[in-house]
Amino acid sequence: MRAEPQPAPYTPDTKITEIASFLADPVNAAEFPAHQLRFRNRRWDAAVGLESLSDDDWVDHFGRFEPLPDNLPKPLALRYHGHQFRNYNPEIGDGRGFLFAQMRDGEGRMLDCGTKGSGTTPYSRTADGRLTLKGAVREILATEMLEALGVYTSKTFSVIETGEELWRNDEPSPTRSAVMVRLSHGHIRIGSFQRLMVLEEHAALAQLVDYCLDAFPGPLPPADAPGRDEPAVILLHQLTERLADLAASYMVAGFVHGVLNTDNMNITGESFDYGPWRWLPAWQPEFTAAYFDQTGLYAFGRQPEAIRWNLHQLAIALRPLAESDALIAALERFGPLYAEAMMRRFCWRLGVQRRSAEEDAALIEAAEVTMREEKIGPDAFFYRHRGGRDASGALATMLEGASAVESNHAYWSDGIEQSMLIDEVETIWDAIAERDDWQPLRNKFTAVRRMGEALGEPPPPAGHKVDL
Repeated sequence: MRAEPQPAPYTPDTKITEIASFLADPVNAAEFPAHQLRFRNRRWDAAVGLESLSDDDWVDHFGRFEPLPDNLPKPLALRYHGHQFRNYNPEIGDGRGFLFAQMRDGEGRMLDCGTKGSGTTPYSRTADGRLTLKGAVREILATEMLEALGVYTSKTFSVIETGEELWRNDEPSPTRSAVMVRLSHGHIRIGSFQRLMVLEEHAALAQLVDYCLDAFPGPLPPADAPGRDEPAVILLHQLTERLADLAASYMVAGFVHGVLNTDNMNITGESFDYGPWRWLPAWQPEFTAAYFDQTGLYAFGRQPEAIRWNLHQLAIALRPLAESDALIAALERFGPLYAEAMMRRFCWRLGVQRRSAEEDAALIEAAEVTMREEKIGPDAFFYRHRGGRDASGALATMLEGASAVESNHAYWSDGIEQSMLIDEVETIWDAIAERDDWQPLRNKFTAVRRMGEALGEPPPPAGHKVDL
């Protein structure tokens, strides 16, 4: 069964203020002409003690950004650099978002409320700091589907339509506007470390490492790892584990993020910031999500390599704090960790018990052959062959002797899989754009959550606790 978020008292904890002097700038939210609540995440508001807010109070806090009690007095726009399509850019930072609040959940875990479309900041450059309503709707759909598929993702917490007309080059304009709030374990990026390294702010770099180890705790490196007691080395080992699992979760979900830049890599290992995402319509490693990804750098099949490359950039940024051999040893764990995560997550989604590493790897290979031959994507494949049913050819051979995971959920008898292909996404948006009809969106995330219930929780890495 899927573990539902558990109610907890509101527990503010503005830990970010310990490092805000070198990490962020206080900013003001935009003043919007209208505030119409369109989405409130009732699965997660109770987890941070905010379920008792009336809708009017919700709009005051997440549309007008009046501070939550005992929380940040002003929003903070974070500073960072980053590699964008592998070109280093020192002029990024939060250009249309900020950190609005921090609180603890019932397990004592830090959670952040960060925004998108909340107005201009010192890092907006020529942009207007706004978000289209369509972009917000797409983020609801992406995060709901990813959460259901067991991907460690930010949650869309709130969407409020703001009454402005926005002009965009890549969609019909004028278009409607919104401000969105996402709930995440944290908002520190690989690019946050890159900025401090480039500016040679080594004391601040060390302080940021300590902050992350304290705010986002994880396991220690293996006992034989060089430099295993050094904070920077510990952090790199932890992120290697987290990002190897994230890469595998994308592949098993059939998801293409589209923009895997270092400023889009969260130190918690969470997936976030959904722009030109897509789900695979068929098993195509070369499939890209972004029209501007002309070289296929972030194509579906290249995502693990892209994430690993980003991890190398963190190692470079941490070089002032640790020896190269210790950092390299952490990076070398990515490949084996990724392979293990692929097998663990693949068997989970297919609904079969794991066997030996050789058998699990061969099963994945047979599945890829089946998807190519049947010209289907992962959603259809995993549904049709759940628990080994209806398998033939090489797939049937590889499933001989595999034990199915028992599941009596009615979803597996529906006869049709849930998916999030672009045609359905556009149809959901058209209902909103043309008729202001939000029911198809509500129907979709309700159906997706039902799928998540049927799948249950993915198993965590052996001996490790999943953060979110």
